[in-house]
Amino acid sequence: MSATKPQPQKLVVGTRGSELALTQADATEAALAAAFPGIGLVRQIIRTTGDRRTDVSLASVAKSEGVFDKGVFIKEIEDALADGEIDIAVHSLKDLPTVLDERFELAAVLERAPVRDVWLARDPCHSLENIPAGSRIGTSSVRRAREATHHRPDLTTCDLRGNVPTRLRKLAAGDACDAAILAEAGLVRLGLLCQVPPAPVQKYQVPPAPEPIQNHPNLFAWRLAPDHFHPAAGQGAIGLEIRAGDEAARAACRAIRHRTSWLRILAEREFLRLLDGGCHTPVGIFSTLENDELHLKARVFPEGEGPPRQAESRGADPIATATTLYQSLA
Repeated sequence: MSATKPQPQKLVVGTRGSELALTQADATEAALAAAFPGIGLVRQIIRTTGDRRTDVSLASVAKSEGVFDKGVFIKEIEDALADGEIDIAVHSLKDLPTVLDERFELAAVLERAPVRDVWLARDPCHSLENIPAGSRIGTSSVRRAREATHHRPDLTTCDLRGNVPTRLRKLAAGDACDAAILAEAGLVRLGLLCQVPPAPVQKYQVPPAPEPIQNHPNLFAWRLAPDHFHPAAGQGAIGLEIRAGDEAARAACRAIRHRTSWLRILAEREFLRLLDGGCHTPVGIFSTLENDELHLKARVFPEGEGPPRQAESRGADPIATATTLYQSLA
């Protein structure tokens, strides 16, 4: 006789209050409700330092708070988790550090959304390849800035802060930047970009056709092939963080953990751990999993000038494949 799946009675879910964060909390709660009918779910919205301080760069906020760049988006949520105010913290996984504080653990990820970055501009001819030299590219991500100038050294980058709707408004106004780079997952989850299935083979095309952005008739989008413009580790994934040793929360999270997404995430985060990198490190990594074989490609940028190191590997085991990737960096 199979063991009965433990039935948690109540779970408190913690999340940021942005529109995208709330959408991710909706997805988490829907998955928990489907796995455990009748469970009591309570949502606690937590305003983080990163949500309050949008007037300066992430690096400046992080320095003043004594945390890594994107730690400004999780500190208050982890405080609530440690204090027992919430049971499960819902994060955009790329906001989490590679190695968590020993008080916490990453228990699960939901099925991963598209991982690509999206290039946005006001002119339908201003793709990454065709935008004029000297154009200003808005992003708060060091990795996106380095990827952009890796492909187009004649561009400049500038800091673009705020939630997704705010960044789109700033781009549409034309004062902050000439183009911007955002994650496809957020645009799709907010209904701003239509969801399309990934191509069987993500091959680079120069340039893809521009697409419209919902409710922004003066903005155009290009989905950037991830084998060319590498995404962040964990991009597109919703991560569920719990207190270490909380068996009830762990069982609940594992019941909704998406296997293939989890295996890809394990490999990507292990590569960052070996690299001693984190959310502030300019590194892109792209993974696929087909017929139980992982394929990893990575690009690691130096702190200063110079070309990135690159590598790729294949294998069945996430940790071993990530180790091979790390050892193959050239």
